[in-house]
Amino acid sequence: MTQTVNKLGTSRIPATVVTGFLGAGKTTLIRHLLQNAGGRRIALIINEFGDLGVDGEVLKGCGEETCAEDDVVELANGCICCTVADDFVPTMTALLDRDNPPDHIVIETSGLALPQPLVKAFNWPDIRTRVTVDGVVTVVDGAAVAAGRFAHDEAALDAQRQADENLDHETPMSELFEDQLGCADLIIVNKTDLLGDGGLDVVREFIRPDVRAGVPVVSAIQGALPASALIGLGIGAEDDIANRPTHHERAGEIDHDHDDFDSFHVDLPQITDPAAFSASVSAMLAAENVLRLKGFVAVSGKPMRMVIQAVGPRIDHYFDRPWRADETRCTRLVVIGEKGLDQARITEALQQSAI
Repeated sequence: MTQTVNKLGTSRIPATVVTGFLGAGKTTLIRHLLQNAGGRRIALIINEFGDLGVDGEVLKGCGEETCAEDDVVELANGCICCTVADDFVPTMTALLDRDNPPDHIVIETSGLALPQPLVKAFNWPDIRTRVTVDGVVTVVDGAAVAAGRFAHDEAALDAQRQADENLDHETPMSELFEDQLGCADLIIVNKTDLLGDGGLDVVREFIRPDVRAGVPVVSAIQGALPASALIGLGIGAEDDIANRPTHHERAGEIDHDHDDFDSFHVDLPQITDPAAFSASVSAMLAAENVLRLKGFVAVSGKPMRMVIQAVGPRIDHYFDRPWRADETRCTRLVVIGEKGLDQARITEALQQSAI
């Protein structure tokens, strides 16, 4: 068991906080970590958005013995930094109270989460002597930053923000990006395969002013980094929170406005042609100005479950694992967009796509 010795001389379970904007590649990074954990038993806390736990299900589907399904806990009640007392601390306590606690805990935050309040939560009396922040890892979408954006689809990120009823901070993306970089102990510039000549240098130069001195910046493709680069950092970030102030703490800003966004899910039967289905869904997304779509698809004659994720009209899909005997083979999608989406028309279009 990889544990850290605290100032009291007792062992504490290390925890890694993984932060970054929607679409940066946090889930892919964690999936790769699980597949290369070196025998460590890792528990995951996933701060999922929406009413369908896609990220958690994708990670549960990795099939790794080092991370069983009951080691994956989803917090779907909104941004984790805004629900610390109600969700995070009780969840962490429950993990620590197990007869056989994990060797390491990985926390994937929502893309909206301010990492600093979450790190502070590790000083709560219920958990501070039992767990420590091994390190804060921030994943940067290198292709997006090189193109002058903070995320691949900033509108989708904003939709995620506005759909979170429990969010108690309205931080502009530029400031939130600054906070994610400023709290990091390791920064991963992901998707470097999509960068042109000199693109990585552009990204490094852009983020440099917000990165604390001595924090390494590494590059990755599809989140493929060795486990030794991500865990075992031994930082103890909860004891260093004073050196990780948020932008709002420095500027004294607390009040902001909220806009309204909608999300709903659609259940469909099994489909027969994944390529045709994806093309029809992409056309619908563009026509209806849907910002984000994600879910699972049952394909006739295929024993594997298909994951589908769309940001704007761009769709990615792949088969992640076989359907379990206790699961109902069906297609379920979550649709996210601005307030006023025509749910009936979108539902009908998706139903037609599945025929």
